[in-house]
Amino acid sequence: MLKPRNAIIHKHVNNTIKRTETHTVPKLPTPIRLQEYGVGIFNSVITKSALKKALKKQLVTVNGVLATSATFIKGDECIVLSILEEAGPKKELIFQLDVLFEDDHLAMIHKPAGILVSGNRFKTIANALPQNIKRSNLADATMPQPVHRLDFATTGILLVGKTGSSIRALNKLFENKAIEKTYYAIAIGEMNHQGEITSKIDGKKSQSNYTVCKSVPSKRFGKLNLVKLKPKTGRRHQLRKHLSNIGNPILGDKEYGIENLVLNGKGLYLHAYSLKFTHPFTNEEVHQKDEFPKRFKKIFTQLK
Repeated sequence: MLKPRNAIIHKHVNNTIKRTETHTVPKLPTPIRLQEYGVGIFNSVITKSALKKALKKQLVTVNGVLATSATFIKGDECIVLSILEEAGPKKELIFQLDVLFEDDHLAMIHKPAGILVSGNRFKTIANALPQNIKRSNLADATMPQPVHRLDFATTGILLVGKTGSSIRALNKLFENKAIEKTYYAIAIGEMNHQGEITSKIDGKKSQSNYTVCKSVPSKRFGKLNLVKLKPKTGRRHQLRKHLSNIGNPILGDKEYGIENLVLNGKGLYLHAYSLKFTHPFTNEEVHQKDEFPKRFKKIFTQLK
């Protein structure tokens, strides 16, 4: 069983505080790299990228020795994170979220349009989670953390880890492509019924499969299509770029749309509809859906 973490706070003169968090590693069956094990064990460093930055800035020690990305954990070590941050009261973001599923390990919420999942802004999904998600009763409970991203303008289902072990397990499922993601978009113009789109995004291979489910005529856009999308990789803006590349941009996409065919003021018609995966702790199949937004139903009235 994990031992409780201790937080020690020291005041500094330049209106900052040095806060340390301590974590004692339980017995492990096999050694694991710190940058893999350490995701989710500290409240101040809750993402894999943030942990890598902390290691690079020499803010992490293991048994009193500075840790690096090459450090392995075997069990019974004492890991300490030190971080400087602005002093003063921490604001609490009051922002109601719809919780679609929740247990002691993980949760799934509906992400509305117009809010970042995480980042340096105050108004983010990550900052709103503690007020909407119940704290886990498990020994390695931590601040709830999104384990993947949706664009600022995208709506839909977002997966959240509630414990250190859950965050690591869900990250591993994404890395192994063991989570099936289904999106829906409304795309502009004539389209083939189905297809596979491949390209390089930021120098990396990307693939998305699509199926046109319904089409309606449009005076302004010629034709609007309800498109089911299955991304096989997870590159930034992948679905938006792929549909734009084949000449069928997503309705409302100001960045990748066609000039004079951009719908303003209605948002981006891209919705993360469902996630399907094997629960890493109960081994039950999870298939959670998030119903279509109202703006989709106004165009395709048959949608439930």
